[in-house]
Amino acid sequence: MPGAFAHPMIIQGGMGIGVSDWMLARAVSLRGQLGVVSGTALDSLFVRRLQDGDIGGHLRRVMADFPMPEVSAEVLRRYFLEEGRPAGVPYKQVPMYKQVVSKVRHQLTILANYCEVRLAKEGHDGVVGINLLTKVQMPNLGSLYGAMLAGVDYVLMGAGIPKEIPGALDRLAEHQPASIKLDVEGLGRDEVEYLTFDPREHWIGGPPSALKRPYFLPIIASNSLAVMLARKATGRVDGFVIEGPTAGGHNAPPRGELQIDAAGEPVYGERDVVDLDKMREMGLPFWIAGSAGSPERLREVLDLGAAGVQVGTLFAYANESGIAREYKEAVLRESQTHPVRVFTDLRASPTGFPFKVVQLGGTVASEPVYQARERVCDLGYLRTAYRMEGGRLGYRCAAEPVDTYVKKGGELSETVGRKCLCNALMADIGHAQVRDGGEVEKPLLTSGDDLALINRFASGRTEYSASDVIDFLLSGLAGTEHEERAFEMEGTERQ
Repeated sequence: MPGAFAHPMIIQGGMGIGVSDWMLARAVSLRGQLGVVSGTALDSLFVRRLQDGDIGGHLRRVMADFPMPEVSAEVLRRYFLEEGRPAGVPYKQVPMYKQVVSKVRHQLTILANYCEVRLAKEGHDGVVGINLLTKVQMPNLGSLYGAMLAGVDYVLMGAGIPKEIPGALDRLAEHQPASIKLDVEGLGRDEVEYLTFDPREHWIGGPPSALKRPYFLPIIASNSLAVMLARKATGRVDGFVIEGPTAGGHNAPPRGELQIDAAGEPVYGERDVVDLDKMREMGLPFWIAGSAGSPERLREVLDLGAAGVQVGTLFAYANESGIAREYKEAVLRESQTHPVRVFTDLRASPTGFPFKVVQLGGTVASEPVYQARERVCDLGYLRTAYRMEGGRLGYRCAAEPVDTYVKKGGELSETVGRKCLCNALMADIGHAQVRDGGEVEKPLLTSGDDLALINRFASGRTEYSASDVIDFLLSGLAGTEHEERAFEMEGTERQ
């Protein structure tokens, strides 16, 4: 494993669904930093892109090189619409994940992740990562395998404890079956359920030679979790992303007794601050995330011994990101007159993790507009498995229709304030589902607390590039001991 300084200095955050798409990741990787694609719900996004006509032909181009050509042919037959989906016509859905799914369902996930990583890696020798949520368990093994077939260099995982993933990466690299424990509510003390994926089932004539095993970087929020993963994970951990509670998307809950401030947000304290001295003692590289999107913060964490920073919010509003243009412009315009607030919502996510929600006034992506949405659950990535009477597994989500959730044995109180993040995040990137009567799914944006300061960087602009973000972050290193490394990562020489 290389030392910390052989790794990229800047990690572009893996923002799902489809915000960190292949175009954003590629733009970052072209600059010598770590571009990261999001693997969350990528199979559903993939077929929606095909139904919208595969604009530019990018998916079909890399599908032609997929090493299982029969899979590409079948997916195109099922989902590709050459003229695109007519206006007002709903997207054709894919079956929701369960503990056991068909070979065809697995293959769609493998193909989608292969294509996203392959596109991100086109035309350069830089490195590309994929970000997956530990909590979204059921697609993860197939997603990892597809990304590895495309030569992914890094795997980043948060929103849970990914202790079994390093060993799964080792086995998938050898095309061997891999298993992880499935979280199931209502299991007996000695009961265990597994998710199992066997790569060999998907090859005609046997799998190819061994794959590259990517670096694994778990996203952690405490020293104790870092130590546990380094010592007890099923395989090699190559470093850590230390994510503070100001980061966007899902946050770790506060440690200790939960306290709520006057605005209704969780209160984080000293126990939620990671001790960097102890992290350095572990001898593994680490990156700082959460309010890390400034040149001053990059320079500070490098001086403290970090390998660099992970930045999401600034990249989220770059031209190359997947967020629909109208929502990017709405945020950047509003930021010119006053700071755009981000609310840490304890109830929004069905996972139970706090979730950051952008507070926009009077736009289609605002909270009041979202609240008018009828509850529907038809993507199901955040569903939880539970043991039903008779022993079979069922699946429920606290954001599904209330009566449905309660009939499945869920507590009514768990449904209050929950939001369908699967459909909302798909709407954020311009792939909203069309409902009966022509209703279109409502978007709901997430960002880190740094969004309040974005106009410092944007300076009144309503658009900018990922390369502009990198220039901004690196601008504070001039004249420091870190400047040479920044030039080396880009493959350039100092003038």
